[in-house]
Amino acid sequence: MRRRYHRAMSKLLLNLRNVPDDEADDVRALLDDNGIAFYETPPSRWGFSAGGIYIIDNTMFAEAKGVMAVYQAQRSIRVRAENEAAKRDGTADTFATTLRADPVGVVAKMLAIIFLLAILALPAILLRG
Repeated sequence: MRRRYHRAMSKLLLNLRNVPDDEADDVRALLDDNGIAFYETPPSRWGFSAGGIYIIDNTMFAEAKGVMAVYQAQRSIRVRAENEAAKRDGTADTFATTLRADPVGVVAKMLAIIFLLAILALPAILLRG
């Protein structure tokens, strides 16, 4: 008689695409502090996958989601307050500050956008004329 071993699949808790490093570090520490076993996949070389944080034990996934929801609510309040304070202080990033910090980069990106819009409009222009 063959024995069957049931291996539960791990579940993705956090996709790391567009997640700041400090938030990912906070989530790792939060999971460690709560005794929730996890592993992390690295981003792919070509950018197809951004990596992720997976919960190993499916029975702990609901607890991890709950802990994560509390953390995200607290982080949202904190980050919004920081952004409001930066706007009041005049230290928030604006188009003008970005232009002053990297004028060549901003102009290059604007030209690239105009070029792409022209390419997208070209079929309509050719069909019309």
